[in-house]
Amino acid sequence: MTGFPRYAIYYAADADSALSRFGAALLGYDAHSGNELPFPADALRVAPDWRDVSADPRKYGFHATLKAPMALAPDRTEADLAVACATFAAKARPIPVIRPVVDSISGFIAVIPAEPVGALQQLAADCTRDFDSFRAALTAEDRARRTPEKLSERQRDYLDRWGYPYVMEEFRFHMTLTGRLDAERRGPIIEMLRQRFASLGLDALMIDRLALFKQEDAKARFRIIGEWALTR
Repeated sequence: MTGFPRYAIYYAADADSALSRFGAALLGYDAHSGNELPFPADALRVAPDWRDVSADPRKYGFHATLKAPMALAPDRTEADLAVACATFAAKARPIPVIRPVVDSISGFIAVIPAEPVGALQQLAADCTRDFDSFRAALTAEDRARRTPEKLSERQRDYLDRWGYPYVMEEFRFHMTLTGRLDAERRGPIIEMLRQRFASLGLDALMIDRLALFKQEDAKARFRIIGEWALTR
């Protein structure tokens, strides 16, 4: 299995933003502070088992993946990775802006872009490439855990090349709010989440930050250990 600690490079909204508070409340966990939070009453009303519904994304905190969780290569350190994040963020680039909506993706519910945004795909591809030298090689156990027999040929190629199948053309930006749900459960839950999200009045979202997350061990949740604003 993958060694620990593990690191991931994510988009995470600023700690003081309404979006960050929205996601942290629904997951019952704030990756900025490491604190547990009470679940909103409307979530518990629609799904009394909300703790179970939100269990999978809670482990990671409210985020969107740019570079998937990885153990560090033997010749790399946490300090090296933080320097690389700062260097990456300092390079001027187009800042993606999305129109965020709440919808279902592969059976779970997430905040996603209403339509594709080329600059966002490019940002994710750049993160995949630029930080790959920090990634420890994929073990046989980790590869098997991804059930490659269920992946497409391109996804298997990406798994072997980049350690993660959902990169490049397979990348889909999403800030996950639930685990996978049966179709009959998704309806009332997605309606509740859309109503909560609408109250934010967030018609456009700039993907203008990198956050470095760390997971100390297999039982630990990911926690933010560094943040950098992207340069325009």
